[in-house]
Amino acid sequence: MQDRAMQKPRRVTSLVVAALMGATAMGTLAPVLSSPAIASVAQLQTDYADLVAKVAPAVVLIEVTKKAQIQPANGQAIPPGSPFEHFFEQFGLPGMPGGQDGPAPEMSGVGTGFVINADGKIVTNAHVVEGADKVTVTLADGRKVDAKVIGSDPATDIALIQADAKDLPTVSFGSSDTLRVGEGVVAIGSPFGLGNTVTSGIVSALGRDIRSGPFDNYIQTDAAINKGNSGGPLFNASGDVVGINTAIFSPTGGSVGIGFAVPADTAQRVIADLEGDGKVERGWLGVHIQPVSDDIAAALGMDKASGVLITEVTSDTPAAKAGLARGDIVTSVDGKPVVEPRDLTRLIATAAPGSEVTLGLLHGGKSSETKVTLGERPADPA
Repeated sequence: MQDRAMQKPRRVTSLVVAALMGATAMGTLAPVLSSPAIASVAQLQTDYADLVAKVAPAVVLIEVTKKAQIQPANGQAIPPGSPFEHFFEQFGLPGMPGGQDGPAPEMSGVGTGFVINADGKIVTNAHVVEGADKVTVTLADGRKVDAKVIGSDPATDIALIQADAKDLPTVSFGSSDTLRVGEGVVAIGSPFGLGNTVTSGIVSALGRDIRSGPFDNYIQTDAAINKGNSGGPLFNASGDVVGINTAIFSPTGGSVGIGFAVPADTAQRVIADLEGDGKVERGWLGVHIQPVSDDIAAALGMDKASGVLITEVTSDTPAAKAGLARGDIVTSVDGKPVVEPRDLTRLIATAAPGSEVTLGLLHGGKSSETKVTLGERPADPA
């Protein structure tokens, strides 16, 4: 799902050419369309052009280099799914099966980012800059400038970098919480390192869990996203960034219309933390949880299985101090519904340590509310 460097462009097959020719031939059906429909399409195209002219100058190409580690030829120098994996496989470099022992050259990778501060702060994906020894940013005006990583958060795949440039064009975040399925969106990025490329589509789904981490809550879109688009912005019709393009599902390595973006509301909280000290601090309860099964729901007289069952409360934790107990069912956090375990994990983790949250509970079959002052989530919570 991650972008990988040095991907060779695929040739257009005869089947694709035939399909394109068929689409051209279909032009004879144009008179069937009503004039209002034609006007709507024309207006949509005009709106996209204006939007792109406004926001594209803030979208940048990010190039990274990393010195490869020397490994035995039968070893594996990089983890599966790394942006550099295809580069090693293609050229048989040291550290991959079939490679040769000895000094390894630098690896390179590309991604996309967008400027959020005129003094050069740029948002991208954590996997784009992971392990990079050097980061170079190509601005929309063609200038190449050096950049350094301020901080990154692999759990949400968000990174903040600082480019050595001033007076840059910027874009602003909008609210992803107001997005609706079917709403039009525009993605801008640098697929395969080609440079700024614009694609459009709609929000296909919200709240997607693709099992990539504990805080999955992706926006799904059919706007074409390919390798190299990682870290690029997803815009709404107003030109606000509502998501950060991060991953794709694809059997071919290219876009099949299933792309995923980190919601802007999640990204903003992470970026604010990274900007402060380069790391992200997350809230923590100190409980073990599991989904509410149909049997449990029936035993408690619930209409349907929903919420999260607390199976254990760790001693001397925020949950223990607040009086939470084994068997309690969490139904909400600050009024936001908790349907399954990832909802509770995400809502607590996105709150700041030391902040107070109100949990909606079913305790002994009765509804209640409990206030909890959160602790700081351990680096590797049990």
